[in-house]
Order: sequence, then C-alpha cells, then structure tokens
Amino acid sequence: MYKKSILLFILIISWSSLTPAQSENRITILYDAFGKSSNMTKDWGFSALIEFNGQRVLFDAGNDAEIFAHNVAAAGVDLLDLDFVIASHRHLDHTAGLNHLMDVNSAVKIYAPKESFGVFGSVLPSAFYRKKEDLPAHFRYYDGKPPEIMTFGSAWPDGNFEYIEKTTEILPGIHLISLVSDTPGTKELRELSLVIETDKGLVIIVGCSHPGVDLIVKEASKIDKRIYLVLGGYHMPTATDDKIKSVADTLMSKLQVQHVAPDHCTGEPAQSVFRDLWGSRYIYSGVGSIISLPN
Repeated sequence: MYKKSILLFILIISWSSLTPAQSENRITILYDAFGKSSNMTKDWGFSALIEFNGQRVLFDAGNDAEIFAHNVAAAGVDLLDLDFVIASHRHLDHTAGLNHLMDVNSAVKIYAPKESFGVFGSVLPSAFYRKKEDLPAHFRYYDGKPPEIMTFGSAWPDGNFEYIEKTTEILPGIHLISLVSDTPGTKELRELSLVIETDKGLVIIVGCSHPGVDLIVKEASKIDKRIYLVLGGYHMPTATDDKIKSVADTLMSKLQVQHVAPDHCTGEPAQSVFRDLWGSRYIYSGVGSIISLPN
C-alpha cells in the first residue's frame, strides 16, 4: 500500500509539472479595437503576449499607455516577467504603451527596427553627409570635427534597445523577419515580424504588415515552408475586395498557410473574407483572446 501511494504521488507530481509547460504555448491578445472580453478596453492598436517553451515575449504595446496598463492588468500579465520585447515598427498605435513598460521594467531588452532616424534611437557614421572643407568652422557641423559615429535621441531614452536590420535568429528557433515597406505612405518604414519554429510549422506574428503580409510569409518560408499560423494585422482596412481576395488566395493556395488569425488593421471586409474562406482554419483573435500554439 505504501509503495502504491508513493507511485501515485510521483505520477501526480509528474503530471502537474507537464501541464504548465503545455499551457504556456499560447498567445494572449492584449490590445485591439475588437474582441469579446468585457474586462479589457478596446482601442485601435495592437499588442500580444507570446508564451512559448518557457519564453515570455511582449510583441508591441498598443496605442495608449493607460489602456495598455489596464489590459495588461486585466489579463494578469506581469511585465517584470518578460524575457524580451519586440517593437514591430515606429507607429504609435504599436508603441505608445512602451511608456508604461518603461515605468515598470526599463531593463528588459527591446528589439526594434534599425532605421537611420527613428523614434527608438539610432546611430549613423558622420561620413553620411557631404563635407565642405573650405567653409569657416562656425558654418560647419561640429566645427568641422564631427564624431566618427553620431548618436541620435530616442523617445524612450531609458529603453534597452537592440536594433535589427536584417532577418535574425535571436534564439534557437525564434527569428525576427526584417523587411522595408514599399507601400505609398509608409515607404522606407522597416518592420519586424516574429517567427517561431514549432513541430507543426512556423507561427508568424505580424504587427501591421506594411511590407505586405504575403511578402513577410514568403520571407519566413525560407526558414520552413510549413506555415502553421499567421497572426496579427494584415493591413487591409481600405483595400478593395479584389485586393483582399488576391492576398487571401496567395496565403492559402500559393503559400499554403494552415491557419489565419487576422487582427488590428486587417479591416472588417477582410475579416469577413478570411473567416468565410478559411472556415475552421480561421482563428478569432480579438482583444482578450487566447490562442493555443503547438510545441
């Protein structure tokens, strides 16, 4: 009887130690303008907490610091318990909540897009501008003796930023896709997307998809052609029906995406198209939603 009790105790402990690890593989939507949650405030913008294999990652921080703080608290998220943060791009509907994050946890590493001049801060060699040696010193930058590297200010000077210029594997199986938008209105804007390798294919989290959600997925497919899930803003709030259907067809037929979870700037007509076209492979992910991930 004693041996049976010990065996039962071991089995219970083993089972309980496995359960949390399984539940951690998920995405919680912390910020969006639509959703079913009555405890969280809806507002234009995006933020998500990704929990995967023990890593806790904040992706973007929404449009308003107070709303972000409220939704984080409502979801029971501890911002001190983050492994790192990703700021997908410089637009305020993805970054304003960083003000609250800085108040709570200014030491956490924040991966941000590297841009020549940007809100996250940047550096440039002083060789980037032409010199005019025969000008009097008081006409010249730095009196004609500029530093070799020029450092520019940040909207969050206390932030622990690491700048990403090209697609980078930041941890084994966790990548940041770095692409530059060629879309009118956002030309030259660099955007980061998060890619996680799972046993069922890639999970891709996008912020606004300014470079094009199809192009982001194509870039990610260089890592693994199996695309399990694309979650986030697809950036089609003003797109025509033909454009929406073209992107939807590309993701489904050409890139063979298994599941879609459109958020934020995807747009209401596009939500309808993806929901109807994908059926059971469409995953609803408004604010407050929790989406399970494979291992």
